[in-house]
Amino acid sequence: MKLSGKVAAITGAARGIGKACAKRFLDDGVKVVISDVDAEGLAATAAELGRPDALRTVVGNVAKRADVDQLVATAVKEFGRLDIMVNNAGVARNRDILEISEAEFDEIIGINLKGAFFGVQTAAKQMIAQGGGGVIINMSSVNALLAIPALATYAMSKGGMKQLTSVAAVALAPHNIRVVAVGPGTILTDMVASSIYTSEDARKTVMSRTPAGRGGEPSEVASVVAFLASDDASYITGQTIYPDGGRLILNYTVPVKEK
Repeated sequence: MKLSGKVAAITGAARGIGKACAKRFLDDGVKVVISDVDAEGLAATAAELGRPDALRTVVGNVAKRADVDQLVATAVKEFGRLDIMVNNAGVARNRDILEISEAEFDEIIGINLKGAFFGVQTAAKQMIAQGGGGVIINMSSVNALLAIPALATYAMSKGGMKQLTSVAAVALAPHNIRVVAVGPGTILTDMVASSIYTSEDARKTVMSRTPAGRGGEPSEVASVVAFLASDDASYITGQTIYPDGGRLILNYTVPVKEK
């Protein structure tokens, strides 16, 4: 168990990919603190995962610096340090670009990008203070590279996360802190169901652009996260790894109307 004895914090972990990451880390011997804005969902996940000896929860909104500070402080208070930070919290809204309101724009950028920045900054300060380095993993998306108009705000936030990962990796390398990102394709989560699989036609369209022919499982993303958090990935920093079923190599296409 290459991660045994480490301490990790994960945002947006009440369900989906964050929950899968928590389970994988616990199975690998990691002590974990999970956070989410959904208090009921977070409590249900903690009960399902069990492991009261190695799991703590913190209710919080990553768009608020104080809540991210509290997450990291809880990891240190309960388990003595922080070795791994997973900035996973994210939301998406399927919306025509001409209809996006200021409030909607602020919500998506606030959670997806500002929240990730707070996570990088707060975790890095703790890792530097305690010494020994660490790993910060940002949850990006294939939408950091693809231009899908219906997911404009989400795509913008993930494009920004790509640069956040890059600049933080360079800035923190002297402190032996690696900063990497994971950019999933279509993973079978609640967010995908509400914002991407909005109809059977929408599902078929996504699958027509996915060579693997299926949506990914949250556990398959968690496996990549576990690898990046381990010393097996010790020479990887500033990169985004894309578990996407081949989505990016096929690229995005636009509908063509017959003349």
